Amino acid sequence: MSHSWTDPLPDPDRHAEFYADVPLKRGLAWVVDMFLIALITALIVPFTAFTALFYLPVLFLCVGFAYRTVTLARSSATPGMRLMAIGLRTHRGEPLGLSEAFLHTLGYTVSVSMVLPQIVSVVLMLTTARAQGLTDHLLGTVALNRAAGD
Repeated sequence: MSHSWTDPLPDPDRHAEFYADVPLKRGLAWVVDMFLIALITALIVPFTAFTALFYLPVLFLCVGFAYRTVTLARSSATPGMRLMAIGLRTHRGEPLGLSEAFLHTLGYTVSVSMVLPQIVSVVLMLTTARAQGLTDHLLGTVALNRAAGD
């Protein structure tokens, strides 16, 4: 039985292929995205007459927040996620809009800023049927393997 990318979320027992290797792919996508965010941040620094070096962590955080929100709102995936052939969907199986992308990015930012929520998020991704992190559980979002052409 085929599953359309726009249908409500696939059942993890009957359609396990949508969730196969998603935690690993999310981890690899995170590495790619962190590299791209660092690159964008580094490209911005000279345009501030190098004063951004005094507040580099804040600049990095702001660039990362904008990067994630915009890319999730545009294609329901960051460039790293697209490279790993995964994308985020709402609990209705729909792509994330701007408000969902903003909330997902906010939840991600809060969870990575503290050790315990980050550990909980990783454990949830590795142990739950839909491989959802803490923010995914709170918002009802899920990362799925994308079909060819999606």
